[in-house]
Amino acid sequence: MKRIWKKINWIILTAAGSAIFALGFSLFLEPNDINTGGISGLAQTLAHLLGIQNVGVLSIALNVPLFLVGGFRVGKRFFAGSLLGALVSGSLIDVFSLLSIGPQDTLVSGIYGGVLCGLGIGIVFVAGTSTGGSDIVVRLLKQRYRNVPIGIISTAFDACVVILTGIVFRDISRALFSGVVVFITGRVMDVVVYRFDYSKVAIIISDRAEEIAKDICNKLDRGATFLHGQGSYSRQEKQVVLTVVKKRQLAELKELVMEQDEDAFVIVQEAHQVLGDGFSRYSKDAL
Repeated sequence: MKRIWKKINWIILTAAGSAIFALGFSLFLEPNDINTGGISGLAQTLAHLLGIQNVGVLSIALNVPLFLVGGFRVGKRFFAGSLLGALVSGSLIDVFSLLSIGPQDTLVSGIYGGVLCGLGIGIVFVAGTSTGGSDIVVRLLKQRYRNVPIGIISTAFDACVVILTGIVFRDISRALFSGVVVFITGRVMDVVVYRFDYSKVAIIISDRAEEIAKDICNKLDRGATFLHGQGSYSRQEKQVVLTVVKKRQLAELKELVMEQDEDAFVIVQEAHQVLGDGFSRYSKDAL
């Protein structure tokens, strides 16, 4: 069963994420002439210029040349997933546009639309595919700039479409609202993509470093490393314990340190994308 799920999960996640994106776009963004950038936003502005209603169909048409580029550069699976994502999202944008939740405040609609669109795109990226369009370009850029979060890349790319929105609709407020949507979408996308990949790094300075390291190993099932330390004033030699734990283990870590040494000096920092035993494994396709 696990083997079957492993083979088809990317298809299910791509379809589900694309549907969520289309729902957010059609219910909250399109009725207010705001967007989340990318090809869907470009299609919206072109549809306004051409006087047509089928934003989804136009989005699919704009995706064709990008599919070719993305397919050849990224691989067959990404090409197939992008094609699926674009067809599902493009089709459902037009389907969901038939629904209506009535007049809504533009800012509130932008917030909800941004959250749904970010959630949808994030799910699609987790599946290792895309909804087509700018997502293909963003992923290609991510492969080149590995240290930049994918949401930041997407936000920068979509800024151009936001500016175009204000120009086409001749309303600067639409561009400003779209900017808010792009920002929210990018942040939600990062939360979804990196949702399980945040840990805590703890640096512990104590006279009972050996005992603390042993407790970390036995009680938390985490490794620890001894670093050489020396007090700048006292010149006293000290062992410094460096360890990485999951967020949920932080409270337990503090407790076991205090049990050993109430005077211990503990520094806790956010750790992102920890690679190694007990955490993530490196993959060249990772975001």
